[in-house]
Amino acid sequence: MAGAAPESLDTSAPARHERRRWPRSQPVFFYLVALVLVILIPALVLSLTLLSRNNRAQEDVVRGLTNATVQAIGHSVEREIAGMVTTLRVLSTSQELTENQYAEFHDRARVALAGTGAYLIALDGVLDQLLNTRLPYGEPLGPVSNPGSATETLERGLATVSGLFFDQTAQRWVFNVLLPVPDNRQAMLLVLTQNAANLARALQSRQLPAGWHAALIDGANMVIAATPDTGMAAGTVLPMRQTLDQSPDAWQRERLDGEMVVTSEWRSGLSGWRVIAWASVDTVERPLGETLFWLAAWSVIIAGLAGLLALLIAQRVGWSVRGLRRDAQRLGRGEAVKAKAYPVAEIAEVSRALAEASAQRQSAESEVRFLMRELAHRSKNQMTVIAAMAKQTARGAEDVEGYVQAFERRILGLARSTDLLLAHGRAGVLLGEIMESQIAAFSPPDPARVSLAGPTIRLNAQAAQIMGMAAHELSTNAVKYGAFAGDSGTLSVLWRIVDDRLDFVWRETVPQRLPATERSGFGTTVLKSMVGRALGAEVERVCHDDGIEWRFSIPLQAIDPAYAPAPAEEGPEE
Repeated sequence: MAGAAPESLDTSAPARHERRRWPRSQPVFFYLVALVLVILIPALVLSLTLLSRNNRAQEDVVRGLTNATVQAIGHSVEREIAGMVTTLRVLSTSQELTENQYAEFHDRARVALAGTGAYLIALDGVLDQLLNTRLPYGEPLGPVSNPGSATETLERGLATVSGLFFDQTAQRWVFNVLLPVPDNRQAMLLVLTQNAANLARALQSRQLPAGWHAALIDGANMVIAATPDTGMAAGTVLPMRQTLDQSPDAWQRERLDGEMVVTSEWRSGLSGWRVIAWASVDTVERPLGETLFWLAAWSVIIAGLAGLLALLIAQRVGWSVRGLRRDAQRLGRGEAVKAKAYPVAEIAEVSRALAEASAQRQSAESEVRFLMRELAHRSKNQMTVIAAMAKQTARGAEDVEGYVQAFERRILGLARSTDLLLAHGRAGVLLGEIMESQIAAFSPPDPARVSLAGPTIRLNAQAAQIMGMAAHELSTNAVKYGAFAGDSGTLSVLWRIVDDRLDFVWRETVPQRLPATERSGFGTTVLKSMVGRALGAEVERVCHDDGIEWRFSIPLQAIDPAYAPAPAEEGPEE
């Protein structure tokens, strides 16, 4: 007795430890405070979110308008450049240029370019000017003022747009558009030059949002043209967007003349130039005082309403939770639980879930009890079947090893049918699954040699066992003597419903005629005795020149779970 005390203490210790895990129950006031916080915090978060979204929406509108305007300015400049390239291509095909009649070509170019603000220059292979429409033809001309772009154009063999540079002839800031002339050995390049100031009208053709400024810059960040309010002259280096590592669509903050500004950018794929627009941060970010005032006012209103609603909800939730607790206790005891109409929709949904769980538990327990009765009932039947299998197998066995192998295969076939029965329970086993599971253990590697076809038919427990044993025995015979014995035999299993009966056909086809035999083994006993007698079936065996055919005609009442009576309760054995 003395030794029992420590064991009793060890047993009770885990129980006390388990009880410590559960938190203490809290009063309704605790949940009231929690509900108020749950309501207030999301309300404040929502207000701040709406405020942030409102500011973002306003910024997005300005951003979209600014980006669209900057792009429109850039496209206007790009169209001007593209027009100059087109003009050069047209002039490069001139007959006067081809025939090196430069005086006539000079006059024709001046007429063609009149009013455009552009001038034509022709360069030879060493980049000396052959003609320049800024000056009368024949006046002395020096080398080109921007040899770098000319050299690049000759190397690339493509039209090129130069950056901003100071032209010695015009004594102004200009830019060039250059085009190689490969078919002319004297005039190697044609150049259209234009004053940078002419592009200022492109920046003024689109209205930027209030407070925004824009500048057109070349690849070296030199200002080609700018809006008048910037005060930036051509040739000024813009101290913003110095590199190309930022996304052109993204706004970024930079400092200009000691002031923080927001910049937007557009890049040209034709010239490599950029249009940059900027505005002060104060212009973009409007004061939030009025918005914050309304946020505070609505927070007070929401807090008052939340307190009243929290008090009401806490009372309703407390009553509903107690009802759920009682339902859960009944469910734990295995009693039936019915759904109740609670005022809170979510709790009512939980009540319905508990009722469904209770119904499922009742059904599952009934199913388990049925399966246990069915298992006990079928186990007794299987003992009888196994005994018959052992006797019939022994009659046909020639040695102990063969007897053990044959008996083991039949036991495994019976086990597969039992597994399917337990898996499907009261719903019944599919005839197709029975056939597939039994034939799979014997079928050849080539799936084309086995064909199974028929409608969906469910079998009750007795029919599933018998049809599984029949399929096992037929498959065994097919391996020994029939379709699976050689390399070219085929098996076709077909079933259909005809006049409230199952018409089942097992047809084996072999290349050679099967040997005739009168021997009746366990397989024949299963097919003729068990299938015929137990299921009330008509069993027919037909020998063809190219194989064997078994045909069963079974009443549906003998196999359909809907017609099969449930097994009776097993009473105590006498």
